[in-house]
Amino acid sequence: MANDRLRTAMLAANLTIEKLAERVDAHPKTAERWIRDEVVPHRTTRHRILTVLGVGEAEIWPSLNGGAQPAPSQTEFVHLYPSRSAITGAGWQELLAGVEKQMDVLVFSGVFLVEQYDLVPMIQKKVQVGVRFRLLVGDEESEAVLQRAIDEGTPVGLEGRIQLMRRYLDEVADLDGVEVRTHGTTLYNSLYRFDDQLLVNPHVYGALAGQSPVLHFKRHPNGTVWDHYLKSFEQVWRSAKPEHGGEVSHGQDRLR
Repeated sequence: MANDRLRTAMLAANLTIEKLAERVDAHPKTAERWIRDEVVPHRTTRHRILTVLGVGEAEIWPSLNGGAQPAPSQTEFVHLYPSRSAITGAGWQELLAGVEKQMDVLVFSGVFLVEQYDLVPMIQKKVQVGVRFRLLVGDEESEAVLQRAIDEGTPVGLEGRIQLMRRYLDEVADLDGVEVRTHGTTLYNSLYRFDDQLLVNPHVYGALAGQSPVLHFKRHPNGTVWDHYLKSFEQVWRSAKPEHGGEVSHGQDRLR
């Protein structure tokens, strides 16, 4: 089990393993073991790491919290970003590149994934090795989308971004392993699932999605948060309309 909390905090601080090791006076191979093997550094080194990353000890090593094991729901939580735009490019690239089995996305637009992180060629490459993609984007003519555009102060703008995203996804919608559907549900959260990693981007009234916080969770066998959000995804998926006239299937997530 890797220490994803430490990895995420490093990405948020835009630090590589080598840079962090240099900042805390440690060897890079030692720093790599902090993540790969979940090795807990000596107290003095831990304090240096926490100072560099600007986080608390319980965020990175929750098991050290009084020697007690964290509750199941807590073990799912990895990191809180103050905004979606606070996630570094390296952070998005690592999540996208790391997908080996399944990626699920629930958004209205999500066009930034294509224009900033080359989602389309990534999909074209990964479907060749069996990765599955389920992509839910908004129906630009639905009442939910039109109201959201008004609420965030971008009338017509959101609809245009959705149309652009659907146009981009036309390139991959017919590939084996890729399903694209449109929905008109009220979107309380955008969801980005990368295998066992999940980003939840709550929508705040009057704010753009990129300005709102993002919660990073990791799937845990005894957790409840993962199932809570993925149940929401499945409900929208079942009611959504397939692009290119495909039939709606009601199959559950194969990885569950």
